[in-house]
Amino acid sequence: MVDFDKIWVEKYRPATLDDIILDERTLKQVEEYKDEIPNLLFVGNPGTGKTTLARIIVNDVLGCNYLYINASDESGIDTIRHNITNFAQTKSFDGKVKVIILDEADGLTTQAQAALRNTMETYAKYCRFILTANYKHKIIPAVQSRCQSLDIKPVVQLAVKRCYNILKYEKINVSEEQKKKFVHLVKRHFPDLRKTINELQKNIIDSELCIVSVTGDNELLEAVFKKVVSNKSLDARRYLIENEDRFQGDYDTLLANFLDYIYRSSLDDIKKKAFIATIADHLYKSAFVVDKEINAFACLVNLENALH
Repeated sequence: MVDFDKIWVEKYRPATLDDIILDERTLKQVEEYKDEIPNLLFVGNPGTGKTTLARIIVNDVLGCNYLYINASDESGIDTIRHNITNFAQTKSFDGKVKVIILDEADGLTTQAQAALRNTMETYAKYCRFILTANYKHKIIPAVQSRCQSLDIKPVVQLAVKRCYNILKYEKINVSEEQKKKFVHLVKRHFPDLRKTINELQKNIIDSELCIVSVTGDNELLEAVFKKVVSNKSLDARRYLIENEDRFQGDYDTLLANFLDYIYRSSLDDIKKKAFIATIADHLYKSAFVVDKEINAFACLVNLENALH
């Protein structure tokens, strides 16, 4: 059985609005839902707290009966016809509005979303919906128009403070050198706080923060750069695999540092812009892909192609 008290991302998951690190405008808007809650659509990158905020609203703000469904697991129309309809059609015993949290709603099929729209209208008297999505454009307009949309964007300064407080609560020693690397780590993974906290916990050794940075490994970055511009992206891949221990297999950090290297390189402006745009695109994709290694190697191939 998993001991969640030992997993920081679960142990320090926000439980009240006071714990959420969103901007004040969004927080004030959420507080107003105590009086009356509309259907909501939370949009944002993975790890920004969309699902956590939804649970806080039903538990802390409203204190109401709710149903949670992850649409990425149950994406078909049967989910709407059975699970959701069965819950929505009955009135709550305490007279409070009932809420259905539909997590990753952008994973629902178009047919299922059309059925969802009808369900939202039919049971509007007793039930509200909180939808979360990584991609707003994947939610059909008919559903979007029935929801109040909120972009969930944590505040970077508050993210740094929250993560540092976690280290203090866990009695982790942080040297002056590690403080700089800590801030860099938080900002590098921002706004994905889930990933940030997991990465912090991975870098703890005997109650010491021990982040190993590859920022200064210019030798490795230069070697990759030379192979790519020589149309040898496959050689660059082999080189990275052989030297994976030098960047701890952290391909996100590798790409971020490679972007900085390109910015400082002697490439002409046209090629430099093409390289930076390609790397930035793959850094963005990295937040959603399953295999970050393959994403990084695809980036190398696209960099090679950008030269022609």
